[in-house]
Amino acid sequence: MPDTDMYRIRKGEVPDLVGMDTRDTSLYPDLRKKASLPVMADLTRRLADLQQLLWADGGRSLLLVIQAMDTGGKDSTIRKVFSGVNPQGVDVHGFGVPTELELAHDYLWRVHARTPSDGRIGIFNRSHYEDVLVVRVLDLVPQERWSKRYAHIRAFEQTLVDEGTAIVKIMLHISRGEQKERLEARLADPAKLYKFNPSDLDTRALWDDYMVAYQDAIAETSTDAAPWYVVPADRKWYRNLAISRILIDTIEGLDLEFPEPDFDPSTITIA
Repeated sequence: MPDTDMYRIRKGEVPDLVGMDTRDTSLYPDLRKKASLPVMADLTRRLADLQQLLWADGGRSLLLVIQAMDTGGKDSTIRKVFSGVNPQGVDVHGFGVPTELELAHDYLWRVHARTPSDGRIGIFNRSHYEDVLVVRVLDLVPQERWSKRYAHIRAFEQTLVDEGTAIVKIMLHISRGEQKERLEARLADPAKLYKFNPSDLDTRALWDDYMVAYQDAIAETSTDAAPWYVVPADRKWYRNLAISRILIDTIEGLDLEFPEPDFDPSTITIA
């Protein structure tokens, strides 16, 4: 069975994002894209079964946090990995630029209300981590303020875990060269041009600063209870396999059970 721990960042560990191979396929070293299709189909079915069990058990929930640089594949990851689950049991929330109302509250205010309830899977497409990434790189608030947020986030996530939510945080790690190719592909494809924003190039120019901010955020907030995984994401098919496997391993570790019926099925006759 593939061991996803190779992508897990241990508590106190500082990931070497610059040195990591974003085209790595170590979980499935002998697999290629075409041959991965039946493997992905099996993982999709297993995740669907586990989602049903999570719902039936009703005592736990799962929060998946996805962060990435522009073109990192957040949307397509959600679409592919969760293609087989019951959409009624999944809530996806994208966190963009805060509204005026959200800015009038603390930065976790808009996030807490969107955490998953019992039995459900919640997905954050970007998240509260923007407040120690973008805010830091663009110098939107003083360091004295954003640096305290690591402790806030650890406490916030521990609260969720203590109340029954399993947390998986994933950075989709692409290379700068891969981002260049994906941005160029958007420009060249009329069906994808709407995704391109010239301001993406401003963010790209700050690549090195973002890598430092990501390294610090992950090192400060990856805990035993709410771990970070840095998943190689240049190869989209492999990314989907790895994330599916991480989620399956996580849910299987929750000790879920189907509830016992409050009646004797053998006494039931359906005419």
